[in-house]
Amino acid sequence: MINQIKKLIAGGENQKVEFKEAFFKFPKDAFESICAFLNADGGSLLLGVKDDGTISGIAEDCIEKIKSEFITSVNNPSTISPPLLLDIKEFVINGKKILYAEIPKSPNVHQYKRETYKRVDKSDFNITYKYEEIKRLYLSKETSYSENKIFPYFDISQLRTDLIDRVKKLTAMNNPSIGWNNLSDEQFLKRNALYQKDYSTGNEGITLAGILLFGTDEQIASVAPAFKFELVKRVENTERWDDRLTLRTNLIECFDKAMKFISNNLPDPFYTQGSQRMNLRDNIFREVVANMIVHKEYMGSEPTMFIINKNEIIAKNSSTPYIRGFITPQNVTNHPKNPNIIKIFRGIGYVEELGSGISKIYQLCKKYSGHNPEIKDDDIFEFKLQHDFFPLVYTTEKQLFSDLSNTNQVSEQASEQVTAQVSEQVSEQASEQVTAQVSEQASEQATNQVTLEKMILEYCTLERSYSDILNQFGYKSKGYFRKKYLNPLIQAGKLNLTAPDSPRSPMQKYYTVVQDDEN
Repeated sequence: MINQIKKLIAGGENQKVEFKEAFFKFPKDAFESICAFLNADGGSLLLGVKDDGTISGIAEDCIEKIKSEFITSVNNPSTISPPLLLDIKEFVINGKKILYAEIPKSPNVHQYKRETYKRVDKSDFNITYKYEEIKRLYLSKETSYSENKIFPYFDISQLRTDLIDRVKKLTAMNNPSIGWNNLSDEQFLKRNALYQKDYSTGNEGITLAGILLFGTDEQIASVAPAFKFELVKRVENTERWDDRLTLRTNLIECFDKAMKFISNNLPDPFYTQGSQRMNLRDNIFREVVANMIVHKEYMGSEPTMFIINKNEIIAKNSSTPYIRGFITPQNVTNHPKNPNIIKIFRGIGYVEELGSGISKIYQLCKKYSGHNPEIKDDDIFEFKLQHDFFPLVYTTEKQLFSDLSNTNQVSEQASEQVTAQVSEQVSEQASEQVTAQVSEQASEQATNQVTLEKMILEYCTLERSYSDILNQFGYKSKGYFRKKYLNPLIQAGKLNLTAPDSPRSPMQKYYTVVQDDEN
């Protein structure tokens, strides 16, 4: 990121880059640039840099005050209207501290203290009283984002107030400075551009984004009839499915239910980062599912799909691409497709800063499955991740489990028979034959034990109860199996208990330990 900022500074001010000095305080004219960027194509604001690109820096004891003023002001409707959530980050370049903020292109027309600004080349122009400019600006916004489609005959009272209350409470916990909890439902919707007025037509009302977030299932089906979120696990039954969930509900509950489906059908291997355990599965797929929801083109006919196959996970949906092709942490752009939906999801903590989610996905996928993801944006957005979570699911393999089980269960009986045979046979030739037989059986038994231990560890990448494990491998003797296989794996630190303080708890489950390669 430092190198990218250095390149921005070296390139000088332009249509999408603005420098401001801010050694002791936040420069008020920076709000004009923020407003102009929002109304145009977005841009980068750098505080602590002179117009000519010289880095002047910011005083150490003023950094936090300037950051706080930026964050609270852009979320204050008396300063920037409609308000929005933006982050500002601190960097050190050439020994001096600067602040950097990425301003997105907005689906709305914004004002700074009731005046409208537009970015042209490297200047911010006040177009408040230029009717034709204002008209063109509104028309450009109307065609940019389908989430802004207005439904003038839809009344606020028809929305699910319980969902609005939930969002307010979650935001109060995750981002208390936002202040949504003190707003009425109408104020909340208007402040987040979920209720808008189209000044080119005179229409005003709830937007598509507002209904998708807070509408009933019937209302959502009416305004977005093609909307559907399908989650499928297709591992054993490849002709149909092992598990399936179809969602046609509001986006907040869609996220919750999709994550529940994923946690039920994908493993959560034991992984430590330093001394802390990290849930790789949830950290990865919270980002994947949230990004699929907030960046979907809801006027498209393609359903949102999340498919768990035997060796690959695929997620895809309709998209309006800004840049077509493969997405990596190096080329990801700060271009939201549904900024108002994103604002709500960021408020409640379901998505991170734009662009950081892709970096997080790349960082964790390799640790989770051993593979980097493949992410591509086009008319259809697609995420793919190879894995080897289900290597032992087919009938032939389960038959192998049964064969191994039978071999081990008869081993004691075979040993007794061999001993009796040795005592009865007195000839040197017979004794040699029996010795060879015992040796062969012992070798086979040792090989079978190693093989079965490996299968147990592979099976327990998902948390499994003792009865699950016994059934999977065809054993009925609980004591023998625990003593022969389970206890050695636990003692070797390869298998862990979910309730280690209560080994015989009826709720006890077992999971395979996967350590961080970096530790």
